[in-house]
Amino acid sequence: MTSSTPTPTVPTTAPAADRRRWLALAIVMTAAFMDLVDVTIVNIAIPSIERDLSASFGAIQWITAGYALAFAAGLITGGRLGDIYGRKRLFLVGMAGFTVASALCGFAASPEMLVASRLLQGAMAAMMVPQVLAIVHVTFPPHERGKVFGMFGAVVGLGAVSGPLLGALLTQWNLFGLEWRPIFLINLPVGIAGLILGRKFITESRAERALRLDLVGVALVTLALLMLIYPLTRGRELGWPLWGHLCMAGSLLVFAAFVAYERHKARKDGSPLVELSLFRVKSFAAGIAVQLTFGVVMGVFFLVWTLYMQIGLGWSPLKAGLTGVPFSLAVSVAAGVSVQKLVPRFGRKVLQAGALTMAAGVLFYIWEAGRYGTGIAPWQMAAPLIVMGLGMGLIVAPLTDAVLSDVPREHAGSASGLINTTGQMGTALGLGLVSVVFFGAIDEERLAPAEVGSAFAEAFQGALWWVVAVLAVIFAVMFALPGRPKQHLEGAGAAGGASAEAPGEAVPAGMPAEVSSETSSETSSETSSETSSETSSETSSETSSEVPSQASSKASDPALTR
Repeated sequence: MTSSTPTPTVPTTAPAADRRRWLALAIVMTAAFMDLVDVTIVNIAIPSIERDLSASFGAIQWITAGYALAFAAGLITGGRLGDIYGRKRLFLVGMAGFTVASALCGFAASPEMLVASRLLQGAMAAMMVPQVLAIVHVTFPPHERGKVFGMFGAVVGLGAVSGPLLGALLTQWNLFGLEWRPIFLINLPVGIAGLILGRKFITESRAERALRLDLVGVALVTLALLMLIYPLTRGRELGWPLWGHLCMAGSLLVFAAFVAYERHKARKDGSPLVELSLFRVKSFAAGIAVQLTFGVVMGVFFLVWTLYMQIGLGWSPLKAGLTGVPFSLAVSVAAGVSVQKLVPRFGRKVLQAGALTMAAGVLFYIWEAGRYGTGIAPWQMAAPLIVMGLGMGLIVAPLTDAVLSDVPREHAGSASGLINTTGQMGTALGLGLVSVVFFGAIDEERLAPAEVGSAFAEAFQGALWWVVAVLAVIFAVMFALPGRPKQHLEGAGAAGGASAEAPGEAVPAGMPAEVSSETSSETSSETSSETSSETSSETSSETSSEVPSQASSKASDPALTR
């Protein structure tokens, strides 16, 4: 989520404040839920959007990838803006912008307008979402955070499961003849209520010493991603022009310029967008690679899965949405067991078992799709989806803690923010690759109506082979993770600590579950981490665990994350 959450500067101890802080919690959790649902709700409505707006495959990809890209690019900066100008202020600005962008999405008259509105929506979410757990951190004393983060995990799980179902129902019902549009318009009353109540009940807070903004870094990394993802998305439709290849090659040069500038920024004022010294930690560098490639898996799978069910098999949105329920439930169960029982005993082997289990589920799905063809039924998909969900659950919940295990405590906030951002970037890249691994096998203009189903089924199987290959890479890279993650980053806080895993998180998109460990120390002089000293008499370092949304992680859900 955000790269760091400073320690509270104003304790809330009065009875009146007690009542107000629980109302504030309800408001920020509603915002987080709204963001999660908006990510997961879109995929199920993609076929309806395609028909209504006559959108091309490229536009369909950008409706999802645009959100992920804008969200990823703005996450760390959004967190720093809150530290500088006030978290309540940035939360309300982000929520207002998110609500306006949702209205623009709902009233979009063309694919181009919808894509632009989704980009705006992702950028506004990047301002709103990082403030959620920062506000929780400064509002609640350490001994209450365990309960709060447990509630937050439940909200994340509910969002992952309910998003696709809500999207399916709203699309299926075709309220007022609006077809897919209510999936965005439903945010309007929620957003307006959140703005009114948030202004009244959320307490303002800032960091005593916040890092400076790195807008040049944001611009460089966003440009590099656009130069890579845009040609991937549009290349097939345009016949793979020369400029597309030059753009993709040029993106490497821009990434190199970004790295050089970040080094300069670190020497100049100690506030780079990305703390490059973290990559000297072997487990962190490997974990970033895992997070990036896992985001690619999520980006590819959930979009092609939706298109396969609704366009290839001709299923209704509701039927497709209900088909994903076993997957979400399996992720929830496996995530909870992995964190509480398996990882403390078996360590890294649990994550590797998750990669192998998920790959086995994908192979099972490939076999079933080939065996039953277009006559496959939802109950026949349940078995491979459960196996895949169990595998994903073994990965998403403990991954961040494993990645952060060897990171110095003073850099834990920056590292966790980078992990979430990388996952979102991986999702955007995976959505761009759909053009190559799925749409590249379909020539929809030349397909007779009777051939659409079989063509989509074959393309779906082909895309799943790519997913298996990436999971094999993930399994191999996981050997660089620590054998047994250190426990101090799992949330041992002041009063019993708070373990904040999100067992219900099923996204990649927006959003795998993440634990962001924040530390504060009265003697810390680090300029590269966003920490502030306690004004109370505490002399021990506090660690609070954060569960970001989504994936964003996202999401994925049975639908994408941002």
